[in-house]
Amino acid sequence: MAEDWRRPPDGASAADESPAGGEGPADAEAPASGPGEPYASLLDLPLTSDLDRIGEQLHALARAQRTLQELLQAVVNITGELELPTVLRRIVRTAMDLVGARYGAMGVLDQEGRLLEEFIPLGLTTKELADLEGVELPRGRGLLGHLIHHPEPLRVKDISRHPESAGFPPGHPPMHSLLGVAISARGRIYGNLYLSERKDGQPFDRHDEGVIRTLAGTAGVAIENARLYQQVRYSGEQFQRLLLPRLPDLRPFSAGAAYSPASAPAAVGGDWYDAMLLPGGACAAVIGDVVGHDLRAAADMSQIRNMLRALYYEPSASPGTSLALLDRIMNAALDEAPVATALLARLEPADGAWQLRWSSAGHPPPLVLLPDGRVRYLDVEPGLPLGVAPELPRPDHCRPLPVGSTVVLFTDGLVEVPGEPLDRGLDALAVTASRLAGLEPDDLCRALVAHRTGIGHDDKAVIALRTPPLTGYGSA
Repeated sequence: MAEDWRRPPDGASAADESPAGGEGPADAEAPASGPGEPYASLLDLPLTSDLDRIGEQLHALARAQRTLQELLQAVVNITGELELPTVLRRIVRTAMDLVGARYGAMGVLDQEGRLLEEFIPLGLTTKELADLEGVELPRGRGLLGHLIHHPEPLRVKDISRHPESAGFPPGHPPMHSLLGVAISARGRIYGNLYLSERKDGQPFDRHDEGVIRTLAGTAGVAIENARLYQQVRYSGEQFQRLLLPRLPDLRPFSAGAAYSPASAPAAVGGDWYDAMLLPGGACAAVIGDVVGHDLRAAADMSQIRNMLRALYYEPSASPGTSLALLDRIMNAALDEAPVATALLARLEPADGAWQLRWSSAGHPPPLVLLPDGRVRYLDVEPGLPLGVAPELPRPDHCRPLPVGSTVVLFTDGLVEVPGEPLDRGLDALAVTASRLAGLEPDDLCRALVAHRTGIGHDDKAVIALRTPPLTGYGSA
């Protein structure tokens, strides 16, 4: 053992070190270092095995801290999404990243909880996917079935040696290790999370299992939120569609309409459309949008639509007159008049031709598809929205149209793109409508809504009317 650092230098005696100059502790031996006592020398360091143990503990502490940070970020990533398919894929990808797994999958159980209804694999290369083309997705047999019937965490070093292993189908990439954890939502097993093959070649360990079990708890909450979101969104969409009218028989006009809900939950919106045949051979159509995306907007929309329907049925009243009267009635009859845009149009025979008369309350202009293939907007001053200045008059506009023309009325959700000028959205809609002009109005409306589904987060409504031949029409 190295010399005690308290030993006197050469030429000095122990007595010199004693405060009393002789008697007492100076005659005793210096205590030796032992287990549990402080190190008596800078050279009296722990053995290599002790250093290794301390290093392992520090490494484990650093790994735990890093894992905690990754788990916190994983919670943010998973719970920040509400679309169920995206949530499921994000859970699998996050689990793979947390433990360094090459392969991952989510198995969604059927209603009875006995078989896999859906299987979402990630990590397969393009070649591996091609090799599995035509192979039926797993249905929950072998080790997958074991986890279904015994929903405790499953950690296997060698899949082929497990007594319940059922093997892999032809073309399946080789897999040796497996880590499986059940995911529950509201007390019910929703599915299982499967991970295979750590990228470092090591089997999954207890640390990996603990991390994935923790993630599974968050995953269950995220899945339940996504399912509730789907239910709310579906209910809101159904409510909105019940409020929208079903177009009546408008023959001899060809007509069509379509609606697409907003992407946000419970955003049933205030978009609406309507149409009606009028005495004298005319046909009226209206498109509108109440400000807001909630049940209040939908209820206001229903009231406005019903009031306007009664007003524009009077053939002697112009579209501008009907909108002005509607604005005054809203202000007087409703406790809190909503703000809404609307466009009321009327197609009527006049002097052997068709003419379009319309008035706008802050709404996008009509789009006309002419029979010769030209497409144009009828741009006029749109006026103020309803609910802003009821005392102001509403101007009317008139334009002749040939037989076979299609008038398209739409809400701004079909043309507005966040961060882009409105003109760009209008131009894009015109180009699309020109390309689809040969479709029947009903097919045209559905195609326009479907083509513009991905833009913005607003609901969308569109209605189209096509002018019929005038022979003997409207003579009464």
